[in-house]
Amino acid sequence: MDNQSLSHSKWECKYHIVFIPKCRRRVLYGQLRQHLGEVFHNLARQQESRIEEGHLMADHVHMLIAIPPKYAVSQVVGFIEGKSAIHLARVDGERKQNFTGQHFWARGYFVSTVGRDEAVIRQYIRRQEQENQRLDQLNLWR
Repeated sequence: MDNQSLSHSKWECKYHIVFIPKCRRRVLYGQLRQHLGEVFHNLARQQESRIEEGHLMADHVHMLIAIPPKYAVSQVVGFIEGKSAIHLARVDGERKQNFTGQHFWARGYFVSTVGRDEAVIRQYIRRQEQENQRLDQLNLWR
């Protein structure tokens, strides 16, 4: 077991989280994608959380994240989305004319507890890009 410790408790709280940019713009490739993963890891550490698996798709982000029980999932996701949007606005927003400033991410997100299916979730996140390409190929014949 990969249990973590707080002063009076042991915990293993992992979540599969997916969030998207506004209007699902395909902007996560290129220069943004190169350093956005590192930004996410740094922000998670600031909330005493750990991103264990992650994948940046063209129009959404998948991550498997361990969050201590003293933090709400919404608090951590809101922090990561908000601070990364500010970072993107400072770094990349000055070069883009239609950049929406500090409102880069859509308001909602998907979250699911991992439980004992952690290996399945990790595999799903790793293979997400190939699966999207396969589905795109199937849609060509419709």
